[in-house]
Amino acid sequence: MNAAAAHQPLAERLRPRTLGEVVGQQHVLGPGMPLRLAFESGRPHSCILWGPPGVGKTTIARLMAQAFDAQFISISAVLGGVKDIRDAVQLAESARDGLMGQRTIVFVDEVHRFNKSQQDAFLPHVESGLFTFVGATTENPSFEVNSALLSRAVVYVLQPLGSEDLKQIIIKAQELQALPAIENEATERLIAYADGDARRLLNTLETLAITASQAGLALIEDDWVVRVLGERMRRYDKGGEQFYDTISALHKSVRGSDPDAALYWLVRMLDGGADPRYMARRIVRMAWEDVGLADPRAMQIANEAAQTYERLGSPEGELALAQAVLYLAVAPKSNAGYMAYNKARAFVKQDGTRPVPMHLRNAPTQLMKQLDYGKGYRYAHDEEGGFAAGESYLPDGMEPTGFYAPVPRGLEIKIAQKLDELRARNSAAKLPAQK
Repeated sequence: MNAAAAHQPLAERLRPRTLGEVVGQQHVLGPGMPLRLAFESGRPHSCILWGPPGVGKTTIARLMAQAFDAQFISISAVLGGVKDIRDAVQLAESARDGLMGQRTIVFVDEVHRFNKSQQDAFLPHVESGLFTFVGATTENPSFEVNSALLSRAVVYVLQPLGSEDLKQIIIKAQELQALPAIENEATERLIAYADGDARRLLNTLETLAITASQAGLALIEDDWVVRVLGERMRRYDKGGEQFYDTISALHKSVRGSDPDAALYWLVRMLDGGADPRYMARRIVRMAWEDVGLADPRAMQIANEAAQTYERLGSPEGELALAQAVLYLAVAPKSNAGYMAYNKARAFVKQDGTRPVPMHLRNAPTQLMKQLDYGKGYRYAHDEEGGFAAGESYLPDGMEPTGFYAPVPRGLEIKIAQKLDELRARNSAAKLPAQK
């Protein structure tokens, strides 16, 4: 290894030089997968690489330029603007009109940071084929990229790196003699700390390598890793047992209707560095699983809290999450909808594929009507009270299932009363009661 290479950052030294060296993303880069086929076709196309930080978006874009022997122009949407786009256009025209007639790939990092006019500036050149546009974004392009530009690009979704992928990166770093041996417990902790982000892992490995060299260590042990990373490790150990124990405590405190405990565990997690967006997703899940139809307002509040956080960010948006947790904790509880769904799934999984009864079938054509599709169907809105008493909506021969059993709490008290009334009317019609 030459002196210049030794002084390069570890991330640069380990940057893949060929497609085969890329770690992870086999769902798009593996044999026969869409992005691999695009590389092998010899015909570049505009695309957007969407995924979290540190999953290889920039690397893939550079390899694309290499595969197509194209000029590679990189623009940062955070720092760049329309002038950078104009400069890229001039460079692309020069490459195209030169002796070699070289293609150009314009890579825009964090493309969602470009405003509408900046994104629109790409359109005529993408359409004319002057250059191939490759955008990278951590945000959903459906919301952050103009529809006109989005329609001209294929979106490839990249995933966080798995544990084996991250372990492979550690092994490659050791093969470069960039760091000493690492015990298994420390390796697992570093993988959990990286949380699918190769860049975070590489930066951490570089920090540990420098510190271990200064300390004269030949083996990196778990307790030493915790001491070196200190606060950062506490804040980002997302894969550890304590993280999942804490989210479990939060969920069970909400289910147990203890607002103080629920708020305590929420703040513990936020203080520990948990992603507030992850917390928002869990809060929405709690609303649907443990409150359900006993208080439908809970689902609305949970969703609104998640949207508020997206608008305000931290720390202001965290107040919305806290108030949603308090509301869920004091709301009436019901898992009847959750249980009904699970029962229905289990039933369908073990049951055969029953045909749709003729009277419930759609009949958009004359032939279907001749075959009695939809014949005998009773339009509920034309019936007394908007209910076709005695009508059957299950497959022929299927007994009433009783999946949904409302609990005697909150709105489900009234739901149960309504169902009892409808069942009584079915019975009065002298047909099998529907549950």
